[in-house]
Amino acid sequence: MDLRALHTFHRIVKHGSFIRAAEELSYAQSTVTMQMQKLEAELGMQLFERGKTIRLTEAGRLLSERSRPLLQNMERLEEEMAGLTHGSSGHIRLGVTEPTASYRLPAVIRSFTGRYPDVKFSLMFGNTPQLSELLQRGELDLALCSAPDTGRTLHFEPLFREEFVLLLPKGHPLEERQTVSPEDFEGHRLLVTSDTCPYRRKLELILREAGGIAPGTMEIGSMTALKAYVAEGLGMALVPRITVESAPPGTVIREVTGGLVEMTFGILSSISVDQLKPAGYRFVHALREKLGAW
Repeated sequence: MDLRALHTFHRIVKHGSFIRAAEELSYAQSTVTMQMQKLEAELGMQLFERGKTIRLTEAGRLLSERSRPLLQNMERLEEEMAGLTHGSSGHIRLGVTEPTASYRLPAVIRSFTGRYPDVKFSLMFGNTPQLSELLQRGELDLALCSAPDTGRTLHFEPLFREEFVLLLPKGHPLEERQTVSPEDFEGHRLLVTSDTCPYRRKLELILREAGGIAPGTMEIGSMTALKAYVAEGLGMALVPRITVESAPPGTVIREVTGGLVEMTFGILSSISVDQLKPAGYRFVHALREKLGAW
Protein backbone atom coordinates (compact mmCIF):
# COMPACT_ATOMS: atom_id res chain seq x y z
CA MET A 1 0.00 0.00 0.00
CA ASP A 2 1.38 3.39 -1.04
CA LEU A 3 1.91 5.45 2.12
CA ARG A 4 1.64 8.71 0.19
CA ALA A 5 -1.78 7.65 -1.10
CA LEU A 6 -2.79 6.66 2.43
CA HIS A 7 -1.69 10.06 3.70
CA THR A 8 -3.76 11.74 0.96
CA PHE A 9 -6.74 9.55 1.86
CA HIS A 10 -6.65 10.83 5.45
CA ARG A 11 -6.44 14.43 4.29
CA ILE A 12 -9.60 13.88 2.21
CA VAL A 13 -11.32 12.33 5.24
CA LYS A 14 -10.23 15.28 7.37
CA HIS A 15 -11.54 17.95 4.98
CA GLY A 16 -14.38 16.01 3.32
CA SER A 17 -13.08 17.33 0.00
CA PHE A 18 -10.63 16.28 -2.72
CA ILE A 19 -10.03 19.94 -3.55
CA ARG A 20 -9.14 21.03 -0.02
CA ALA A 21 -6.93 17.97 0.45
CA ALA A 22 -5.08 18.88 -2.75
CA GLU A 23 -4.65 22.47 -1.53
CA GLU A 24 -3.19 21.34 1.82
CA LEU A 25 -0.80 18.91 0.15
CA SER A 26 0.09 21.33 -2.68
CA TYR A 27 -1.00 18.70 -5.23
CA ALA A 28 -2.99 19.14 -8.41
CA GLN A 29 -6.54 17.84 -7.93
CA SER A 30 -5.88 15.31 -10.69
CA THR A 31 -3.00 13.88 -8.63
CA VAL A 32 -5.29 13.36 -5.62
CA THR A 33 -7.93 11.73 -7.82
CA MET A 34 -5.35 9.43 -9.43
CA GLN A 35 -3.92 8.37 -6.05
CA MET A 36 -7.41 7.42 -4.78
CA GLN A 37 -8.21 5.51 -7.95
CA LYS A 38 -5.00 3.50 -7.60
CA LEU A 39 -5.64 2.88 -3.89
CA GLU A 40 -9.20 1.65 -4.60
CA ALA A 41 -7.91 -0.55 -7.41
CA GLU A 42 -5.26 -2.05 -5.14
CA LEU A 43 -7.80 -2.79 -2.39
CA GLY A 44 -10.45 -3.94 -4.85
CA MET A 45 -13.22 -1.85 -3.31
CA GLN A 46 -14.63 1.65 -3.34
CA LEU A 47 -13.62 3.95 -0.49
CA PHE A 48 -15.83 7.00 -1.19
CA GLU A 49 -19.43 7.56 -2.17
CA ARG A 50 -19.04 10.43 -4.60
CA GLY A 51 -21.73 13.04 -5.09
CA LYS A 52 -22.36 16.61 -3.99
CA THR A 53 -20.65 15.61 -0.78
CA ILE A 54 -18.05 12.92 -0.21
CA ARG A 55 -18.88 10.18 2.25
CA LEU A 56 -16.89 7.11 3.22
CA THR A 57 -18.11 3.66 2.29
CA GLU A 58 -17.98 0.90 4.88
CA ALA A 59 -14.57 -0.08 3.46
CA GLY A 60 -13.45 3.56 3.65
CA ARG A 61 -14.49 3.82 7.30
CA LEU A 62 -12.61 0.62 8.14
CA LEU A 63 -9.48 1.83 6.34
CA SER A 64 -9.67 5.22 8.06
CA GLU A 65 -10.04 3.67 11.51
CA ARG A 66 -7.39 0.94 11.21
CA SER A 67 -4.78 2.86 9.22
CA ARG A 68 -4.72 6.00 11.37
CA PRO A 69 -2.38 4.50 14.05
CA LEU A 70 -0.15 3.10 11.28
CA LEU A 71 0.13 6.50 9.63
CA GLN A 72 0.81 8.23 12.94
CA ASN A 73 3.57 5.72 13.73
CA MET A 74 5.12 6.27 10.33
CA GLU A 75 5.06 10.03 10.81
CA ARG A 76 6.74 9.66 14.20
CA LEU A 77 9.32 7.35 12.68
CA GLU A 78 10.08 9.88 9.95
CA GLU A 79 10.49 12.59 12.61
CA GLU A 80 12.80 10.38 14.68
CA MET A 81 14.89 9.44 11.63
CA ALA A 82 15.21 13.12 10.76
CA GLY A 83 16.19 13.80 14.37
CA LEU A 84 18.96 11.22 14.18
CA THR A 85 20.26 12.87 11.03
CA HIS A 86 20.28 16.34 12.60
CA GLY A 87 21.34 15.31 16.11
CA SER A 88 18.09 16.32 17.84
CA SER A 89 17.44 12.70 18.90
CA GLY A 90 19.52 9.63 19.51
CA HIS A 91 21.26 7.70 22.29
CA ILE A 92 24.58 8.71 23.88
CA ARG A 93 26.48 6.12 25.93
CA LEU A 94 28.67 8.23 28.18
CA GLY A 95 31.36 7.21 30.64
CA VAL A 96 32.52 9.61 33.35
CA THR A 97 34.87 9.72 36.33
CA GLU A 98 34.48 11.53 39.63
CA PRO A 99 34.24 14.34 40.59
CA THR A 100 32.81 15.45 37.25
CA ALA A 101 30.15 12.72 37.44
CA SER A 102 28.65 14.28 40.57
CA TYR A 103 29.65 17.95 40.43
CA ARG A 104 29.71 19.07 36.77
CA LEU A 105 27.91 16.64 34.48
CA PRO A 106 24.33 16.83 35.88
CA ALA A 107 23.97 20.52 34.98
CA VAL A 108 25.43 19.95 31.49
CA ILE A 109 23.00 17.10 30.76
CA ARG A 110 20.05 19.08 32.16
CA SER A 111 20.86 21.99 29.86
CA PHE A 112 21.41 19.72 26.84
CA THR A 113 18.24 17.64 27.28
CA GLY A 114 16.27 20.83 27.82
CA ARG A 115 17.27 21.79 24.30
CA TYR A 116 17.18 18.26 22.82
CA PRO A 117 14.60 16.32 24.88
CA ASP A 118 14.61 13.33 22.51
CA VAL A 119 18.30 12.56 23.13
CA LYS A 120 18.67 9.75 25.67
CA PHE A 121 21.71 9.12 27.89
CA SER A 122 23.16 5.98 29.45
CA LEU A 123 25.83 6.82 32.06
CA MET A 124 28.66 4.56 33.18
CA PHE A 125 30.84 5.56 36.14
CA GLY A 126 34.41 4.34 36.48
CA ASN A 127 38.05 5.31 36.40
CA THR A 128 40.00 6.20 33.26
CA PRO A 129 41.42 2.69 32.60
CA GLN A 130 37.96 1.13 32.93
CA LEU A 131 36.34 3.67 30.62
CA SER A 132 39.19 3.31 28.09
CA GLU A 133 38.51 -0.43 27.89
CA LEU A 134 34.78 0.13 27.38
CA LEU A 135 35.50 2.62 24.58
CA GLN A 136 37.82 0.19 22.82
CA ARG A 137 35.18 -2.56 23.06
CA GLY A 138 32.59 -0.24 21.50
CA GLU A 139 30.43 -0.15 24.65
CA LEU A 140 30.70 3.63 25.07
CA ASP A 141 30.49 6.53 22.62
CA LEU A 142 32.36 9.07 24.77
CA ALA A 143 34.05 9.38 28.13
CA LEU A 144 34.86 12.33 30.40
CA CYS A 145 38.06 11.48 32.23
CA SER A 146 41.78 12.15 32.58
CA ALA A 147 44.20 11.44 29.74
CA PRO A 148 44.61 7.69 29.11
CA ASP A 149 47.87 5.78 29.25
CA THR A 150 50.09 6.32 26.24
CA GLY A 151 49.91 3.64 23.57
CA ARG A 152 46.12 3.38 23.49
CA THR A 153 44.51 4.09 20.12
CA LEU A 154 42.07 6.63 21.54
CA HIS A 155 41.39 10.31 20.88
CA PHE A 156 41.72 12.71 23.83
CA GLU A 157 40.68 16.38 23.82
CA PRO A 158 41.66 18.36 26.95
CA LEU A 159 38.95 20.55 28.47
CA PHE A 160 40.24 21.81 31.83
CA ARG A 161 42.60 21.14 34.73
CA GLU A 162 41.32 19.62 37.95
CA GLU A 163 42.86 21.45 40.93
CA PHE A 164 43.45 19.69 44.24
CA VAL A 165 43.70 20.94 47.82
CA LEU A 166 44.70 19.24 51.04
CA LEU A 167 41.86 18.37 53.41
CA LEU A 168 42.81 17.90 57.06
CA PRO A 169 40.82 16.83 60.10
CA LYS A 170 40.53 19.61 62.66
CA GLY A 171 43.31 19.41 65.23
CA HIS A 172 45.75 17.86 62.75
CA PRO A 173 49.40 18.94 63.32
CA LEU A 174 49.51 20.53 59.84
CA GLU A 175 46.45 22.69 60.52
CA GLU A 176 48.69 25.49 61.82
CA ARG A 177 50.28 25.92 58.37
CA GLN A 178 48.57 28.08 55.76
CA THR A 179 50.25 26.17 52.95
CA VAL A 180 51.64 22.64 52.97
CA SER A 181 54.43 21.15 50.85
CA PRO A 182 54.85 17.49 49.79
CA GLU A 183 57.74 17.15 52.23
CA ASP A 184 55.35 17.89 55.09
CA PHE A 185 53.42 14.69 54.38
CA GLU A 186 56.13 12.58 55.95
CA GLY A 187 54.96 10.94 59.17
CA HIS A 188 51.24 11.58 58.55
CA ARG A 189 48.60 9.20 57.24
CA LEU A 190 47.44 10.01 53.71
CA LEU A 191 44.10 8.70 52.47
CA VAL A 192 44.41 7.61 48.83
CA THR A 193 42.23 6.16 46.08
CA SER A 194 42.76 2.73 44.48
CA ASP A 195 46.07 1.89 42.83
CA THR A 196 44.44 1.93 39.36
CA CYS A 197 43.28 5.54 39.79
CA PRO A 198 45.24 8.06 37.65
CA TYR A 199 45.01 10.63 40.48
CA ARG A 200 46.83 8.29 42.84
CA ARG A 201 49.49 7.42 40.28
CA LYS A 202 50.11 11.13 39.71
CA LEU A 203 50.34 11.69 43.47
CA GLU A 204 52.85 8.87 43.90
CA LEU A 205 54.96 10.27 41.06
CA ILE A 206 55.10 13.73 42.63
CA LEU A 207 55.99 12.29 46.05
CA ARG A 208 58.87 10.37 44.48
CA GLU A 209 60.04 13.52 42.72
CA ALA A 210 59.91 15.36 46.08
CA GLY A 211 62.60 13.05 47.44
CA GLY A 212 60.85 9.76 47.90
CA ILE A 213 58.33 10.93 50.47
CA ALA A 214 56.48 7.85 51.74
CA PRO A 215 53.68 8.77 54.17
CA GLY A 216 51.54 6.08 55.69
CA THR A 217 48.44 5.46 53.60
CA MET A 218 44.92 4.10 53.84
CA GLU A 219 43.20 3.13 50.58
CA ILE A 220 39.67 4.49 50.07
CA GLY A 221 38.04 3.28 46.86
CA SER A 222 35.95 6.38 46.16
CA MET A 223 37.27 9.85 45.35
CA THR A 224 34.08 11.49 46.61
CA ALA A 225 34.16 9.49 49.87
CA LEU A 226 37.60 10.77 50.93
CA LYS A 227 36.29 13.87 52.71
CA ALA A 228 33.98 11.79 54.93
CA TYR A 229 36.93 9.73 56.15
CA VAL A 230 38.99 12.87 56.75
CA ALA A 231 36.14 14.28 58.83
CA GLU A 232 36.31 11.17 61.02
CA GLY A 233 39.98 11.89 61.74
CA LEU A 234 41.35 8.89 59.83
CA GLY A 235 43.92 10.93 57.94
CA MET A 236 44.46 13.74 55.45
CA ALA A 237 43.62 13.61 51.74
CA LEU A 238 44.19 15.46 48.52
CA VAL A 239 40.73 16.16 47.11
CA PRO A 240 39.46 18.06 44.05
CA ARG A 241 38.80 21.68 44.95
CA ILE A 242 35.31 21.49 43.46
CA THR A 243 34.26 18.89 46.05
CA VAL A 244 35.11 21.14 49.01
CA GLU A 245 34.00 24.65 48.07
CA SER A 246 33.63 25.09 51.82
CA ALA A 247 35.32 22.87 54.39
CA PRO A 248 33.06 20.00 55.52
CA PRO A 249 32.31 19.96 59.27
CA GLY A 250 35.30 18.75 61.23
CA THR A 251 37.85 19.58 58.52
CA VAL A 252 40.08 22.40 57.28
CA ILE A 253 41.39 23.14 53.79
CA ARG A 254 44.99 24.01 53.00
CA GLU A 255 46.69 24.95 49.75
CA VAL A 256 49.56 22.75 48.60
CA THR A 257 52.76 24.19 47.18
CA GLY A 258 54.85 22.66 44.44
CA GLY A 259 52.13 22.10 41.86
CA LEU A 260 50.94 18.94 43.61
CA VAL A 261 48.39 16.90 41.64
CA GLU A 262 46.78 18.98 38.96
CA MET A 263 45.11 16.65 36.46
CA THR A 264 44.10 17.40 32.88
CA PHE A 265 40.52 16.36 32.23
CA GLY A 266 38.79 16.03 28.87
CA ILE A 267 36.83 14.10 26.26
CA LEU A 268 37.97 10.58 25.33
CA SER A 269 36.65 8.69 22.30
CA SER A 270 37.63 5.77 20.13
CA ILE A 271 37.10 7.82 16.95
CA SER A 272 37.52 11.47 16.06
CA VAL A 273 34.65 13.58 17.41
CA ASP A 274 33.94 14.64 13.82
CA GLN A 275 32.98 11.01 13.12
CA LEU A 276 30.55 10.69 16.02
CA LYS A 277 26.83 10.28 15.47
CA PRO A 278 25.10 13.69 15.20
CA ALA A 279 23.73 13.64 18.77
CA GLY A 280 27.18 12.80 20.15
CA TYR A 281 28.77 15.53 18.06
CA ARG A 282 26.26 18.08 19.40
CA PHE A 283 26.97 16.96 22.96
CA VAL A 284 30.72 17.42 22.47
CA HIS A 285 30.03 21.04 21.51
CA ALA A 286 27.95 21.43 24.68
CA LEU A 287 30.82 20.02 26.77
CA ARG A 288 33.28 22.43 25.17
CA GLU A 289 30.93 25.32 25.88
CA LYS A 290 30.13 24.38 29.48
CA LEU A 291 33.39 22.85 30.70
CA GLY A 292 36.07 24.12 28.35
CA ALA A 293 36.60 27.36 30.28
CA TRP A 294 36.22 25.84 33.76
